[in-house]
Amino acid sequence: EDQVVNGHDEKENNPFAEYMWMENEEDFNRQVEEELQEQEFLDRCFQEMLEEEDQDWFIPSRDLPQGMGQLQQQLNGLSVADGHSSEDILSKSNLNPDAKEFVPGVKY
Repeated sequence: EDQVVNGHDEKENNPFAEYMWMENEEDFNRQVEEELQEQEFLDRCFQEMLEEEDQDWFIPSRDLPQGMGQLQQQLNGLSVADGHSSEDILSKSNLNPDAKEFVPGVKY
């Protein structure tokens, strides 16, 4: 038959114990806000780093003048072959097919 005062047992040390977290609420809020600001700062730094890296890269569509795209397409369309077959070229060649293979730095 414990005596109850204001809805709490008399044996309880502190009837407001469950609300004690509120005592440091401002510190907690400040800490959370600092963490959020730090994360935002890190995100901005990371984004700036990526933008700087993009500027250092050569991107033809961005870095070449407008007419260069057409020139690049024309270059891509070119081929080395001019209608001669390899046998035709070999038959007209005056190179020695039995010659040793050239290796730089090796004396024969």
